[in-house]
Amino acid sequence: MGKFLFGVVVTILVLILGGLGFAFLGLFPTPANVEPPHLEQHLAMSAVDASMERHAPRVTNPLTPIDQNLEDGMKLYTMNCALCHGSLDRKPSSLANSFYPPPPNLISDPPDDPEWHLFYTIRTGIRYTGMPAWDKTLSEQDMWKITLFLSHMDKLPPNVQDFWKSNFTAGAPEEKHEPEGKEKHDHH
Repeated sequence: MGKFLFGVVVTILVLILGGLGFAFLGLFPTPANVEPPHLEQHLAMSAVDASMERHAPRVTNPLTPIDQNLEDGMKLYTMNCALCHGSLDRKPSSLANSFYPPPPNLISDPPDDPEWHLFYTIRTGIRYTGMPAWDKTLSEQDMWKITLFLSHMDKLPPNVQDFWKSNFTAGAPEEKHEPEGKEKHDHH
């Protein structure tokens, strides 16, 4: 039994040292302008989702989805988020393909995450992705307004949809209808 445990410990140490050697010898590819392998993408997004589930507090948005809050969120999104996540005129971000991993286009594919998840992402950012933490730049109320806009984007009131059309030349996304049995919140 002692030899078996010794073998397990040695195997684990060899794997750890091999991985560190692979990384520190520069063998790990680092270009940001190529498509990541599917396995790497899956592992990275699984790690991000698991970290969010563990660390993000389940807070409730203190703002209500009234027209003014949604329009303010739309304006704040345009000024702070659109450069990376796509503009309200539905044009893709000019920077999206320069990031690794590429940021999601939040206008073409509105997030289906709960508000606490969106708020935590905006407030704290996501390490190693280029998503900055906005807590030192935006007020908490402004971060909640962006969260409110993103979480209600596919079900905006008519006045807010008209505001979007008149100011950004493209309307709000159509309301999504998920097929039966399809699980929400899939980043992979």
